[in-house]
Amino acid sequence: MLFNSTEFLFFFAVVFTAYWLVPGREVRVWLLLAASYWFYMSWNAKLAGVVAASSLVDFFIARTIEDSTTDRRRKALLVASIVMNLGLLFYFKYMNFFLGSLHDLLAGLGINQRMPVLDVVLPIGISFYTFEAISYTVDVYWRRTMAERNPIHFLLFITFFPRMVAGPIIRAKNFLPQLRREKKFSWARMELGLQYVVMGLFKKMVIADRMAYLADPVFQDPGKYSTPGVWVAFVAYSLQVYCDFSGYSDVAIGTAHMLGFKLPMNFDMPYLARNIAEFWRRWHISLSTWLRDYVFISLGGSRGSQVRTAVTLMTTMALCGLWHGAKWSYVGFGVVQGIMMLTHRYFNQYCKARPGLKSLLQTGPGVFLRVMVTYWTFIVSLVIFRAPDFTTMREVYHRLFTAQHGIMVRDPVGPLSLFLAFAVIAISHVAVEQGLWKKIVARMTPPMWGAALTGLALLICILAPEAQKNFIYFQF
Repeated sequence: MLFNSTEFLFFFAVVFTAYWLVPGREVRVWLLLAASYWFYMSWNAKLAGVVAASSLVDFFIARTIEDSTTDRRRKALLVASIVMNLGLLFYFKYMNFFLGSLHDLLAGLGINQRMPVLDVVLPIGISFYTFEAISYTVDVYWRRTMAERNPIHFLLFITFFPRMVAGPIIRAKNFLPQLRREKKFSWARMELGLQYVVMGLFKKMVIADRMAYLADPVFQDPGKYSTPGVWVAFVAYSLQVYCDFSGYSDVAIGTAHMLGFKLPMNFDMPYLARNIAEFWRRWHISLSTWLRDYVFISLGGSRGSQVRTAVTLMTTMALCGLWHGAKWSYVGFGVVQGIMMLTHRYFNQYCKARPGLKSLLQTGPGVFLRVMVTYWTFIVSLVIFRAPDFTTMREVYHRLFTAQHGIMVRDPVGPLSLFLAFAVIAISHVAVEQGLWKKIVARMTPPMWGAALTGLALLICILAPEAQKNFIYFQF
């Protein structure tokens, strides 16, 4: 059930109504758990069973870790939990990738060894809930959080349907306490949730799906398109991937609010970031903070020499790329992000020794330049992320930076769609960054909000393409 489908609208309306009508906190928890598994089983019932089984194993392991008195046993249980979760992730998501890469390596060495191809279905959202399960057992091991004693609460933590298939990645210490609080219906929270949902659907259905008309054909066959056409697709994809994923996150956060839950913010206007390190603090925040806390810091962080820090950073970003999918291009994308972050790190050290240059970069023109450099370097790297293979990637880069003839990519609605989408995003970002949005919100009355949300919903119905597209991050 896609968030932008009538099936999900009906499903959520039923769950929402039943949730606020039934009395009792625990009854509501059971209702949400049943709804979450129904949501997942509507796609694949067998894999929902796999999720439940692995979750229960983690539940009992964490309880045993907390009750154990010897460090050796605690560590063995932690390792068992991590191995189980990463093993399932590797089997479903990476096994065929590994076997294919091994076959190519042996073929390069002159060894013709056929490798089996496993007939497995990738569980939707496995990368997200695997990281949640790992963070939970690690936090229990380090005594950062108490082990949950209610298996129903823990199962709902793993499967809470608003963020089940594409995040944001949540932490047990933030979500589980919310299950133990009595909840009362709040019109203010309902209004906030509706704002998030409508805004997210606008991002997804009006901007992201429209930009797909410009981006997808070029990345499928870049050789047909002229250099201006490839540039249009190139910029369009940067808007598509941002509005698609941040739109999903907005809907997830909004629906959770309407049920009385608070999920972490996942995007904070990343295209206004002044450097690549700040960008990753604003983009997919729940993933970047997870990698920082459980990979980068665990490997030593910035505590060692510059060489060790560089290796740790590159390893973390390579894993970030691999997390996105079982392709070498994703690993390449992560490596490029690591290189850009190291470049920023060394440039920052260079600027500290030159106060004049540092002051110049803090001026208005200097900040604008830094934002533009960060945006363009990131979206150039997105070609690696989006291209289906390295051959397509090379062709896209070739046509981006050398004059080539071909056809022009077009949106069936009109030639101004890219300009309008870019303008809407830019104006919205500036309005929030400059504090104008807060002033507007403070003056809006409930009837004005109702009219605005209704108008935005009508715009979605009018401007959204007929063909609905899956959310990009469902595949991860």
